Amino acid sequence: MRRTAAVVLATCVVVGLGTGWAIAQQAQGGQPEMTAEQKAMMEAWMKAGTPGDDHKFLEPMVGMWNVKATSWETPGGPPKSSVGTAETSWVLGGRFVKESFKGEFDGMPFEGLGFTGYDNLKKKYTASWMDSMSTMTMILTGSADRAKKVLTMSGTMDDAMTGKPMAITTVTRIVDAGSHVYEMYVPDKTGKQFKMMEIVYTRK
Repeated sequence: MRRTAAVVLATCVVVGLGTGWAIAQQAQGGQPEMTAEQKAMMEAWMKAGTPGDDHKFLEPMVGMWNVKATSWETPGGPPKSSVGTAETSWVLGGRFVKESFKGEFDGMPFEGLGFTGYDNLKKKYTASWMDSMSTMTMILTGSADRAKKVLTMSGTMDDAMTGKPMAITTVTRIVDAGSHVYEMYVPDKTGKQFKMMEIVYTRK
């Protein structure tokens, strides 16, 4: 929250400096010009905020999808399956992919909302996820292997049983233009990660 507020404030300062200088110059009948420092600041923010090839990597995941989810409570345990739908779209000028997910879990209605993007400054992919079965916001960061078309991310998720955070890893594999697979790995009782969930997206 603090970081977001700082970014908004800094952006306003940059824009304000440029706009204020332009108005002053126009009032004097001259052409608006910024100082070298103002130009450098504006260019830095523009570069940081412009989508690029790293954002385009997410393009195959945009669209309307039929979804099949499989989950395991323990390694090698009996799987649970469910189906649903997902709609993913670019938002904020191609900077983030928004996912709206609808389905069921253990026979109960389930909805999820997520955002995935690429942070030009951190040079990392970032993702957030919220759903109708928790009050937490899961935050992940990671990187992509373009050759293998794999996005790997990691973060923490609070364990409702212990109240403590646990490490999680997610792997998204782009199979082709019509499908991709999402996997989530969490620790077992020994601390070793196992595949807790697999979600297969098939384009409608």
